Amino acid sequence: MAKIYYVGDWAVLTGPTFAESPFQHAPKGLEIFNYGVWLKNALESDGNHEVNSVPSWDFYKLGPGEYEKIIDEYDVIVFSDVEGKLFQLNPDFFNREEFGKKILTYPDRLRLTLDAVKAGKGLMLLGGWYSFTGETGKGGWGRTILREAIPVKCLDFEDLVESTEGYYPEVTPEGRRVFGDSLGDIPPILGYNQTTEIPEGKVLLRVKGTGDPLLAVRQLGKGRVLAYTSDPAPHWGLNFVYWKHYNDFWLKCLSLVTEKS
Repeated sequence: MAKIYYVGDWAVLTGPTFAESPFQHAPKGLEIFNYGVWLKNALESDGNHEVNSVPSWDFYKLGPGEYEKIIDEYDVIVFSDVEGKLFQLNPDFFNREEFGKKILTYPDRLRLTLDAVKAGKGLMLLGGWYSFTGETGKGGWGRTILREAIPVKCLDFEDLVESTEGYYPEVTPEGRRVFGDSLGDIPPILGYNQTTEIPEGKVLLRVKGTGDPLLAVRQLGKGRVLAYTSDPAPHWGLNFVYWKHYNDFWLKCLSLVTEKS
C-alpha cells in the first residue's frame, strides 16, 4: 500500500460580484472546490492506496518540522499547479510581528523533497497554469533546484500550449511497453506545459503533432520522478477525467514511481 500526499488542484470561487454603487462591490457567494478529487479517486480506486489531498495554501502554511514528518510518513509526493514560491517563501517572512525577534530562515522544502526522492520516495509532478514554467513564468520550477529532479527541461518563457480543438497523446516505443494499446481511445486534452527532453528522462507519451513530451520518467538516486505535462483535472483535463481508463492510467503512473528497480 502506498500513502500519497497530493498538493494542489484546489480553488476558491468568489462571486458573482455585484457593483451596487461606486463604493460597493459585493461578492454574493464563496465556494471551495477540490479539482483534485478525480486524481485522488483514481489513485485510491483499487483499494490499495491512500491519498491525502490538500490545497496549496495548507502546504504553504506548514510550520517548521511539519513537512519533514510528511516526508517520513508518505511514500509518494504529488505536486500539481503548485508554483515555486510556495516552496521558497514562508508566511513569517511577511509577519512584521516576527521581524527582529529571531533569524527567520526555514529548511528548504525543495531540498527536503529531492533528498527524500534520492533516498527512495516517489515524486509526481503534474501540469497546469502554475506548474513547470507556467503562465508568464509563474510556475518557476526551472528557476529552483526542482529542475534537478524533473524528467524534462522547463522553458525560459511562458510554456502554456492551448487549443479549443485539443491535443492527443502519442505513445512512444518505451511507452508502449508500459501502457500497451490501452490509450487508443483517450480523449483530447485542452492544453499542456511545453517542455524539452533531457538525456536523464525517458519519454513515454508525446503530444501528437508537436512531439512535445507529455509523460516522462527518470531515476533520481533510489527514487523515481514522473512528469505529466498536462493537468489531471479540469480545465485541460475536463474530457480526460471522464475517460473510462482514467483510473487505470493513473494507477499505472503510480506504479512507475513506486516499483523498485
